[in-house]
Amino acid sequence: MRIFLFSAILTLFIFTAPAQSPLPTADSAEKILKAAQAEAVKQNKNVFVIFHASWCGWCHKMDSSINDKSCRKFFDDNYVIRHLVVLESKNKKHLENPGAMELLSRYNGADQGIPFWLVFDKNGNLLADSRIPPTNDSVTKAENKWQNCGCPAAKKEVDYFISVLKKTSSLNDQEAAIIAKRFRENE
Repeated sequence: MRIFLFSAILTLFIFTAPAQSPLPTADSAEKILKAAQAEAVKQNKNVFVIFHASWCGWCHKMDSSINDKSCRKFFDDNYVIRHLVVLESKNKKHLENPGAMELLSRYNGADQGIPFWLVFDKNGNLLADSRIPPTNDSVTKAENKWQNCGCPAAKKEVDYFISVLKKTSSLNDQEAAIIAKRFRENE
């Protein structure tokens, strides 16, 4: 009798318990980029894509720097900024944008760490990425490879970042100095 009663209660609980709703699915990388490109065309801007994850401290520093009151207007005036989530922990995989990891791989960022960023023109052509190219004066094998500047902080990283901004926006010398100063605070 007790087994029957236990089975009946368990069955009742299973069939009357509210169904857990699935976690929301993040938009696909393709959908995010298409919308960003359409906005860039309307506003005559470039698209700045940042690959990041919720656990990434440097990703948060990148966002804080871009959104700093000293820098925000420059980025708003020149770029449509979008984030693509990759490399999340197991319990946050639902935050990842489908197709984002494939896009990161396509643009040589899969083994570079995050944040990793790309700059596209309004037509979707790649203008720049966060990889600092090797220099002719590289001394060691480690120095003679592409390096992700991610969230620029060190002088070499910030200098590269400023060169990309100059190439892909209307950055003037005064703005460059302000942005460089803010990003150097990340070191």
